[in-house]
Amino acid sequence: MTAQTAFTDDPTPGDFRHAMRAMVGNCSLITAGAGDRASGLVVTSAISLSAEPPLLLACVNRSSSSLPLLSEFGCFGLSSLGAAHQAVAERFSGFAGVKGAARYEGAEWETAVTGARLLKGAPAAFDCTVDEMIERATHCILIGRVRAIRTAPEAGALMYWHGTYRPMPG
Repeated sequence: MTAQTAFTDDPTPGDFRHAMRAMVGNCSLITAGAGDRASGLVVTSAISLSAEPPLLLACVNRSSSSLPLLSEFGCFGLSSLGAAHQAVAERFSGFAGVKGAARYEGAEWETAVTGARLLKGAPAAFDCTVDEMIERATHCILIGRVRAIRTAPEAGALMYWHGTYRPMPG
């Protein structure tokens, strides 16, 4: 039996972040921009919003360097990360100070309808146009209209739990 801690009334941001670390998140990559103005980030908040029309939702920190690119370019790629994509996740998470277009090095990319980059071999990759961006507190709720889809279901999944990437083979 697992020990339980007491309820936290009036939780602080630290209490909230600590509790959220216990939530298992599927890692997805948002890619935006082009050329030397490209960047991207890893999110664990990407979900389906609607099948008709096909819409995705993800939450992006308002301090992210990718957020202005989403507004400016009006399109983005959302690639679910597979079991073998931990190095990609680390680059796009900014490990070792990797920023901007340098985050794309060491992986293979393709483009679909909008020109946004999709990770080759991703379990699921969605080429999207920005439908809406809603600012709330520290984050922006990004809603994307899906224009094209690529799948590779045998790729497994990359999860994030308690501050660690964890591969799940396909």
